[in-house]
Amino acid sequence: MSDSAASNVPAHYPVPGWVPLSYGADGAPDGTDGRPARRLDRREFVKGWLLIVLLLAGATVVNGLTALADNRHAAPWEPWVWEATSSVMLVLLAWLPGVATVAAQSGHPKGGASFWGRLLAIHAGAVLVFSAVHVVGMLALRQGLYAAAGAAYRTGPFADRFVYEFRKDLLTYAIFAALFWVARRSRAHRGAPTSAETFDIRDGARLIRTSVADIVAARSAGNYVEFVLAGGRRPLMRTTLAAVQAELERSGFVRTHRSWLVNPARLTGLRRQGSGDWTVELGEATAPVSRRYPDALVQLKRQG
Repeated sequence: MSDSAASNVPAHYPVPGWVPLSYGADGAPDGTDGRPARRLDRREFVKGWLLIVLLLAGATVVNGLTALADNRHAAPWEPWVWEATSSVMLVLLAWLPGVATVAAQSGHPKGGASFWGRLLAIHAGAVLVFSAVHVVGMLALRQGLYAAAGAAYRTGPFADRFVYEFRKDLLTYAIFAALFWVARRSRAHRGAPTSAETFDIRDGARLIRTSVADIVAARSAGNYVEFVLAGGRRPLMRTTLAAVQAELERSGFVRTHRSWLVNPARLTGLRRQGSGDWTVELGEATAPVSRRYPDALVQLKRQG
């Protein structure tokens, strides 16, 4: 990607608005200096968060039944309050390990002393905040629910409770961070196509079998799709762009416009066109990037 293109990549990537975004030391959004962006992509976040919700739902049921059997002196509703309040706070805090995971992996070459020092520092700070907010929120919810039931919830000294909960929160945080890491890795592996992948283009009576890596872009042309191939050839195939997208999206191709699908591995630059629109440079070819496809720039930068 050219320097001018890199400096123009927008800061406002589509992630949940309440998730904190971190910036580089110079105040510019991460990713504009060629380093990986220090933020969660929306799909990475949703995938990791859903895994966490499913895990917590199962843990709440199992732990609730166990607590019910182990605490026969308690009212039947109490173990469910204990487990549900903890799970609710963990769901609300689930974004923190995800953001910390992205931040810890960005900005420094992997494997060096500075990388591991940064990783440990970020996660150590994040897990302390994670556990403290979890404990405070959980106890506040329990006290409120007990009061509503006409009972009193006794917490004991906060320091003792925090130490007791922190041991469990440390493991929970590590599991959450690992789930976000898996979600991030699974998306990263949908990268540029390999030369071994092929795609068949039926141009009239001819069948052109080409490497997916040699497909620069594809655009809608009426009842046809025009393929832009490396070397300048532009065969036509009677099909829809949606059908082609369904085949090539698994190889990392990105829909940038209602009429265009591009190969991020061929990206050589980005130019701002105004009003939120961009032009993607693909060697000698160019394609539009519409503001109606806000995820396109994120994917182009990630995979290109």
